[in-house]
Amino acid sequence: MPAHLNSPQRAAIHYLDGPLLVLAGAGSGKTRVITYKIAHLIREAQFSARNIAAITFTNKAAREMMERVGKLMTPPEVRGLTVSTFHSLGMHILRQEATHLGYKPQFSILDAFDSGKIISDVLKTTHKDEVRKVQSQISLWKNDFISPEQMLTEASSEWETVCARTYLAYQSTLTAYQAMDFDDLIRLPVQLFRGNEEVLTRWQRKLRYLLLDEYQDTNTCQYQMVKLLTGVRGMFTAVGDDDQSIYAWRGANMENLRLLQVDFPKLNVIKLEQNYRSTARILRAANSVIANNPKLFEKKLWSDLGIGDPINVIMCKDEEHEAETVVQRLLAHKFEHRTRFADYAILYRGNYQARIFEQALRNQRIPYQMSGGQSFFDKPEIKDVIAYMRLLTNPDDDPAFIRALTTPRRGVGAGTLEKLGTYAGQRKLSLFAAAHEEGLRQQVLDAQMQPLLEFCRFITNLQYRALREPAGALAQEMLLAIGYEAWLYDSEEPRPAESKWKNVQDMIAWLDKKGSEDNKTLIDLTQTIALITMLEGRDQDDVDAVKMSTLHASKGLEYPHVFLVGTEEGILPHQESVDNGMLEEERRLMYVGITRAQRSLTLTYCVKRRRAGEWLFVDPSRFIQEIDGEDMRHYGRPGAEPLVSRHEGRAKLANLTAMLDARAKKE
Repeated sequence: MPAHLNSPQRAAIHYLDGPLLVLAGAGSGKTRVITYKIAHLIREAQFSARNIAAITFTNKAAREMMERVGKLMTPPEVRGLTVSTFHSLGMHILRQEATHLGYKPQFSILDAFDSGKIISDVLKTTHKDEVRKVQSQISLWKNDFISPEQMLTEASSEWETVCARTYLAYQSTLTAYQAMDFDDLIRLPVQLFRGNEEVLTRWQRKLRYLLLDEYQDTNTCQYQMVKLLTGVRGMFTAVGDDDQSIYAWRGANMENLRLLQVDFPKLNVIKLEQNYRSTARILRAANSVIANNPKLFEKKLWSDLGIGDPINVIMCKDEEHEAETVVQRLLAHKFEHRTRFADYAILYRGNYQARIFEQALRNQRIPYQMSGGQSFFDKPEIKDVIAYMRLLTNPDDDPAFIRALTTPRRGVGAGTLEKLGTYAGQRKLSLFAAAHEEGLRQQVLDAQMQPLLEFCRFITNLQYRALREPAGALAQEMLLAIGYEAWLYDSEEPRPAESKWKNVQDMIAWLDKKGSEDNKTLIDLTQTIALITMLEGRDQDDVDAVKMSTLHASKGLEYPHVFLVGTEEGILPHQESVDNGMLEEERRLMYVGITRAQRSLTLTYCVKRRRAGEWLFVDPSRFIQEIDGEDMRHYGRPGAEPLVSRHEGRAKLANLTAMLDARAKKE
């Protein structure tokens, strides 16, 4: 075991006598514990790699963990090891056991857009906010194991009744399409394990040891999955931090940490409190803020990286002044300390705050990178075009079939689609193949059958041409044939429609360029895109650019210098959260923000801010008051230091003069 591990880390790695909870504070080396424990299980405890699963929450985290394990061990040692997200594991289980649930192994997985579309059809509305709210409610019910039938009897308001009815119709549509949504990938394996002892035993034997990352983010469904897989033996290590639980709005249930002690009375708890990331002052600030929340487990982060600089707290006149101040200070700091742009992060509570900072960075020609932003290939209008391309590549791709057939609608009604889905499920065929069967024609009227067959002929014709004709021109002709531009302008306001159509044209230009440069067909390019979206975000760390991110998306990351902006009442804590009794979660979000910083932290707030076209005077966040005054240095407010103090001004001038002198001597 390497010498650089501290003693609680070693204890966590070696403990194999039953269930273990590792309470890992921010920056305390939790990934190191998980990766070394995998090596210990295989090398010392004689577990076979194929009987171990490490489960995390994002593909990025799973990929990084696999890379780190790969550096510790040889390929033969880790062959068969499962390192995946909860959803990937659920999908893997379902692909093998689908028939027990009445699904074919090639079931479709609908993304949020596709399932939103079904909900929009059921509700008979295109109002995005309304659809999103109902979609979130259905997702929360699924995660809490509440069926549509149960909700119909328990609904206590008109809103809940509407959601429950929508849920029922939505679920029967999914079943008819032989499709699952993201939540089903966890819910259905649990349902299967509960009802089928033989299948459960098979998976318990296969996965003999589980390592669970970010345990505080699990929802009710995920916890049930863990409980069933580990059984009475409880051979697992759960790593989590109750102070970083910031996903209650997404169904995460902090109660799961407490339940572990109830469900596994022999649970051993080990705390990792030494932080390897931040200076003592930053940690003191984090500890003093989080101390105001009731504790599930007592712990206090500490570090031996030195006291560090005081935390800068800057009062700004308004949001424009805030953006300018942050960018000026960032530039001055970079100039003085000879750092890279990639050493800086600007973190904010909501995406809407980013625009003005982007503008200020662009004005100064500073490169920046958005984290958690939407990738080009994730935009709905681009996914529409890709759905057609996917269908040309593989007519048996059911989600692509549904999306292409309904965007724009090709005259095929929801009833016909439902009959097609049911028939395809019974015959274990794809929707495309089922559409050509005589058996379906006996169930669907000729008038309804015609548009469906016309669509299939259109795809078959394009498929033939896609192997022979230039990609860009064919894609443009396809969009013209389906009337996509006209449909966009019919279903959106003029400005968003214009911007979406421009994106589609950019996509066509890209297809045209790539097709002619690399001599690739439309079908070749579909596979290229699948690869791009899979690999997207892999090389982000290599770019020298300021990182911009929401607080939620910044979790798990760290930066030498952090600007946490908009620390005001109404923003952080968010007003809605305060009104809904979610203040503790907002405080944990502040804690996550503070603990991203390694060497310096700057908090900014405005005196007034424009909301809905009007100026409002705002107060600094209560969380600033919770930090010990001795650890902060205030700027910009009456009686505090000016934004650039005389001392700093003199130091910068002296630095600049020295640099110019040095350059002159060289020349």
